[in-house]
Amino acid sequence: MATFNKVLLLGNLTRDPELRYIPSGTAVTTFTVATNRAYTLASGEKREEACFVRVVAWGRQAELCGQYLSKGSPVFVEGRLQSRSWEGPDGQKRSTIEVVAQTVQFLGKGPKPSEEMAGASAAKDEAAPASVEEPPQEAPPPVAGDVPF
Repeated sequence: MATFNKVLLLGNLTRDPELRYIPSGTAVTTFTVATNRAYTLASGEKREEACFVRVVAWGRQAELCGQYLSKGSPVFVEGRLQSRSWEGPDGQKRSTIEVVAQTVQFLGKGPKPSEEMAGASAAKDEAAPASVEEPPQEAPPPVAGDVPF
């Protein structure tokens, strides 16, 4: 039996990313991406709803996300779903489902095309990388605010 676990998200960060380092020294960054879905009811009324997805990035990719992304940043994330569960400090069992990023593309942060064509190399050198790919590492420790099981 074949299985497939792939997630593609295009949205904006709901707050600044949280960069930390696990005891081995590996960087891990978590952030939440908001995606919107517009639809029309049978009555013709238009509606829009938001979905908030927690994303985890590891290693150099985590460091770059922490450095270049901030609340409102548009991103394209490619990754896989992962579920985790643990016991909270209050003894309650908790769990979460998150996306482990394999690729994070930063959108809308580079130099404007007219600046690039005019030879603004300084702006280009300071621009965030378009994307970073790195294989995921181990699961990060639980973060306060995760949903109880």
